[in-house]
Amino acid sequence: MSRPDDIEKNDNAQIDALLERAMQTPEAPDAQPGDNGDAIDDDDADNKKEAETQEEREERAAAELKKVIKENAREDEQPLSRNFTLTKILGGDILSTEAIRSQIWLILLIAAFTVVYVANRYSCQKKLIEINRLNKELQNAKYKALSISSELTEMSRESNVLSNLNNNNDSTLKISSQPPYIIKIEE
Repeated sequence: MSRPDDIEKNDNAQIDALLERAMQTPEAPDAQPGDNGDAIDDDDADNKKEAETQEEREERAAAELKKVIKENAREDEQPLSRNFTLTKILGGDILSTEAIRSQIWLILLIAAFTVVYVANRYSCQKKLIEINRLNKELQNAKYKALSISSELTEMSRESNVLSNLNNNNDSTLKISSQPPYIIKIEE
């Protein structure tokens, strides 16, 4: 396994080679004075000076580009520092690709637990609402049963039964004036 420093050196060497190839232009064969018997005139000299300044500008631009690429272009990221400050957290340094990749399962686990927590709380609230509704129904049923029981007790009293019978003239039953007596049977 290669270290990040080795990878960076290899990348820098590759960048250097690519820039050198890009900067090389096919050179035209040098024309020697006297080939055609013509002398170099002033326009040719001015063109050469302009070409040289153009080449110098291109070389400076290439050097600057090379410098910027070395500083910024790399496939790996700088390792996270161990000390997190508020500015690093608020600045978003904590959300770098390497940090996210190394902690992806933890993030997914936290997200899953959050979903389960919210769903569990929602279902518990629904159950509590249902329990409260059923408790109210039970209390109403108890009150109704108690009132019906008290009405039945009131109606089944002996004095109330006799007064109802006398008022309706439904029966000839009357309260006995003699006390009850016990019949003894011998075996």
